[in-house]
Amino acid sequence: MSPLLKLEGFKLRYGAVEAVRGIDLEIGTGEIVALLGANGAGKSSTMNGIAGLAPVTEGKVYFDGNDITELPSEEIPISGLTLAPEGRRVFGTLTVDDNLRMGAYAVRDNTSIDASRQHVFDLFPILAERHNQYAGTLSGGQQQMLAIGRALMCNPRLLLLDEPSLGLAPRIVEQVFDLISTLRDQGVTIFLVEQNVAGALEIADRAYMMASGQIIREGSAAAMRASDDMSAAYLGEH
Repeated sequence: MSPLLKLEGFKLRYGAVEAVRGIDLEIGTGEIVALLGANGAGKSSTMNGIAGLAPVTEGKVYFDGNDITELPSEEIPISGLTLAPEGRRVFGTLTVDDNLRMGAYAVRDNTSIDASRQHVFDLFPILAERHNQYAGTLSGGQQQMLAIGRALMCNPRLLLLDEPSLGLAPRIVEQVFDLISTLRDQGVTIFLVEQNVAGALEIADRAYMMASGQIIREGSAAAMRASDDMSAAYLGEH
């Protein structure tokens, strides 16, 4: 079976800085795949390039067998791929409901929009309680839930999650990771960028490790958890 997402020779440059330096990776349908590494490794740049938010300098992005490298960012969610960006980036002066409807901009069927909205509220009951509240008044954890919910409004087959646990309390982080596993069980493939390496490897099937814009390691999450040098460098174990 061909991969749902495939990057070939993927490069991304900001001016003179080559943020991603020719990586190859694949994600199969139904997987949770983690992209790990320190700040500045190129993880978020990779996500932005896939989602069409930054121009790919060289190489190809294939989604479901189709070349989407040059596809405008506003058309990519229509194909079934959405991004919940780093830093949440909710629309603070809009209500929870309005934020969710912004996520469904590519959906023309109101019945589908209503069903997606209800699905989000089933996943995040607190958002249902606060559906008329301005997003800017939500807690950090609730804003993260809203950012993920907004990305789900197009019923994606592949969800890109960029640092979903960043800045959240440990109890909320655990809820977010549980949610990611639930989404996979519901048929959503997940590509996850995380600095919380231990948490990501607990829920992921496979992982790629980035450093200086390159993939330096890949393999099963279990093998990475068991690796002595990974434990010392990233998992706080010596």
